[in-house]
Amino acid sequence: MTEFAHATAAVYRADPAGTTLVTEAKLNQLHIARGHPIGKWIGNPKNQAAWTLLLKLRSKSPFKAGLPEGVDGYDAEYRHQGVLVDGLGHAHLAGGMGISLPVDTRWDATTLTLERERLVEEDESEDGGGTEADLVDIRHVSARPHVDEHLPWIKTARDTAARTGAEIWAKRDRICPSLQFLPDVEGHLRDLAPDSVAVVRRRLMELEESVADWDPDTQPRPRWRGDVRGEFEVRKRLCRFTDLDGESRLFYLHTDFPPKPGRLHFRLVREDRTVRIAHVGRKLGIR
Repeated sequence: MTEFAHATAAVYRADPAGTTLVTEAKLNQLHIARGHPIGKWIGNPKNQAAWTLLLKLRSKSPFKAGLPEGVDGYDAEYRHQGVLVDGLGHAHLAGGMGISLPVDTRWDATTLTLERERLVEEDESEDGGGTEADLVDIRHVSARPHVDEHLPWIKTARDTAARTGAEIWAKRDRICPSLQFLPDVEGHLRDLAPDSVAVVRRRLMELEESVADWDPDTQPRPRWRGDVRGEFEVRKRLCRFTDLDGESRLFYLHTDFPPKPGRLHFRLVREDRTVRIAHVGRKLGIR
């Protein structure tokens, strides 16, 4: 528990304004391990400063209170090595970082791969809806040294915080310096609903991270950090945009953002090792 508190404090020092500890239940109701309620740790005078900080940061529960507007988390279940991990799943949905008590070696990692099973709508699945299973990665800490690996990401998140879509556009060279945009995207971002701003910013950062590790000569596509998929054939006609060179091209790859049905459409630009974004707004074909 002390190591957990030290790791939380290290994240807080890196970004005081942007750090919140979101837990399933009130902290004083948690059990560190079987037969070890957190009260035993709280009662030790040497832990009072750490406990005070945890209480200060822990301002939201249950988990869904930390999710973006329009996301409830009820349509997805996450597991790690077969263990149900609601907290890590909600951290993934929120675009945040997971934190675990270091009670097992499976949690001793700065990145965890989670098995996700989620409900998909009819237009998201070739078989007409149902459930879909895949793997997703999440940033993670369970000890103070883990935080060091995430400091660049924390600093970028801190320095690129945005309250409006106009701020996203103004800070795009810091949020996603490698990405390219069609001219109309500036207007799309300026018109962005307030509830969508934080998630769209995260989606752009996820795309930036995806192309940063992409080698087009050896990989047909990047390893996507977020949920990226293509449109069905019957809808691809809606995904044509006039590209920067005046040619009409398909921008059928997309990722979602809340509130539904927000979509961000783009295409791979292999020669520049990046993606070019054409649309940020409502799902194409819906008024």
